Amino acid sequence: MTPGTTDPLPFGDRVSPALSCDPRKLALFAADTYFLESLEQLGTLTADADGFLHRHAALLLKPDAVVSRQIPPTVEWLDRAGFRIVAAERTRLTRTTVRSLWYYQWNLATPQRRRLADMFMDSCDSVVLVIRPVAEEPGAAPASVVMTERKGPTDPLARVPGQLRYEIGRYSYLLNLVHTPDEPADVARELGIHFDTATRERVYRSALAGEDRSGRALDIAEQLHAEVPRQDLTFEPAAERLKRAVAQAEESPLPDAVREELRTARLNAESPEGYRLLLEAAWRAGLPLDTWDVVVVGTHVLPMKRKGLAPVLDGVGVHDWQLHMAQLAAT
Repeated sequence: MTPGTTDPLPFGDRVSPALSCDPRKLALFAADTYFLESLEQLGTLTADADGFLHRHAALLLKPDAVVSRQIPPTVEWLDRAGFRIVAAERTRLTRTTVRSLWYYQWNLATPQRRRLADMFMDSCDSVVLVIRPVAEEPGAAPASVVMTERKGPTDPLARVPGQLRYEIGRYSYLLNLVHTPDEPADVARELGIHFDTATRERVYRSALAGEDRSGRALDIAEQLHAEVPRQDLTFEPAAERLKRAVAQAEESPLPDAVREELRTARLNAESPEGYRLLLEAAWRAGLPLDTWDVVVVGTHVLPMKRKGLAPVLDGVGVHDWQLHMAQLAAT
């Protein structure tokens, strides 16, 4: 801090309250490069950037959705739910991309969750869909807020019939297949993370044109299915394959102490705690295990969320936005 400074300069320009109902998010995004670049670019393409972001949502289909072949069922669900796909592009969830997307929430992630995410997020391309409601209702909450609510929660036990995550697969806390930005500001920010300037312009122009791009989404799915083998993401088969792989590794040249630790852990792997110890022993031994088997088992038995902490930015719901819009209208 400059000595004697009592009125420091702001970190960024004021962010429109039409883009978020969270004052903390408005302050943080004023200095968030991903958000700023994306919003600035959108502003060169339309005079109503706020309205565009209110009317559009984004849906990320992650590698677990690719390998479980759930992109076509998602396209069908969106149609039934009254959403039109207006842009579709491939993206890659690198280690940096993952930490950028969930930068304001991953203070809650355990080391085990981060390790498992790094194992599968960059295993193949993912797909970003930009969507909008087919029928626009006056005074409706932003499409991103509505889509996030209809997508369903992270916890598979809390999902209910009709929600997207309930319909396409209730595997585990981490293997939840899809992600949506919470609010209009998050839509801009996440498109800024996924795409470079040229690709993002193509996405925005496609969405502004408003034509149905579900055929493109299905073409991308077909391409990915040709590139990436299908995987079974259910726990029991993955657990059995994992134990067989460890048993085979026990026959390889290993120090006696390592071999005995692996054998003991494998024989005792009958409970979540037993499988946790098996995974940790396999990691210490550096065994070349199947990525998806490790991820499937790990997401069931390893801690995913640090307790006693709050995210830097939390989610909001339709009711929050209804109150926020009423407050905006009254000012």
